[in-house]
Amino acid sequence: MTSFVVRSIGNVLNATSLVSARYASDKALKLFASPRKGRYTESQREVIDSAIYQELNYQNLNIATYRWAGKNKTVLLAHGWESNTSRWDYLLHHLKAEDYNIIALDAPAHGQSDGKQFNALLYAEFINQVAQEFKPEVYIGHSVGGMACVFCLNKHKLPFAEKLVLLGAPAHFTGVFSRYKSMMGYNSRISKGLDKIVMERFGHSTDYFSAANFSSKFTLKGLIVHDKKDRIIPYEDALLFANRFKTAELLTTEGFGHSLRDPSLTPKIIDFING
Repeated sequence: MTSFVVRSIGNVLNATSLVSARYASDKALKLFASPRKGRYTESQREVIDSAIYQELNYQNLNIATYRWAGKNKTVLLAHGWESNTSRWDYLLHHLKAEDYNIIALDAPAHGQSDGKQFNALLYAEFINQVAQEFKPEVYIGHSVGGMACVFCLNKHKLPFAEKLVLLGAPAHFTGVFSRYKSMMGYNSRISKGLDKIVMERFGHSTDYFSAANFSSKFTLKGLIVHDKKDRIIPYEDALLFANRFKTAELLTTEGFGHSLRDPSLTPKIIDFING
């Protein structure tokens, strides 16, 4: 959406909040959690055509998984917002060459997975279901996929997890939420209403959901990769992770953006997995 359209939607909801702050806040949260893209295009399907497809289930929602069988360790791949498993095409070739057993999944409301709404907590439960099925030792998450991996590993304490790679991952939900509110230009009625709904639905305030804070309890090895000029998730989030995730190393890039798909990074990720 263009900035004009975004601000126009924000203005409409702001006006609506004068009549019903709750209604406007509900609409704002639904908008926040509704991906506009992420389902497969025909060209993207070529990436997953060679995979073994299997559906798992969480609370009557089907989870689309894709496996490329190998004899080495099992690596789980979790994509980010408005994406799908095809985003890993640049990495799959290298993982296959190392004979890794690769398992990827589509997030809620993305790819071929069920759902119309998305949030990192639900994604974490999807990841847990996949992890219980395939027992991956290594987890690689891009953007909110990285955050969801942290949420999953923090809640479920998976004993077989050994390593975690975070690619441009947000350190805390508060920052993500604040940037959304600012982008839309929401007034204080909607802003407070959104925070209230999060508390009601998830039992905690927004600042509780800090992936960086959760990672402070991790003993598994971590690799934090973040670009200094990331326009989606600020580099400061990587510094927060690096400060708290004591068993992780920080790899800083410059000029690769939020996607971090530069070929020069792949050998470093492979070396980390192999180490």
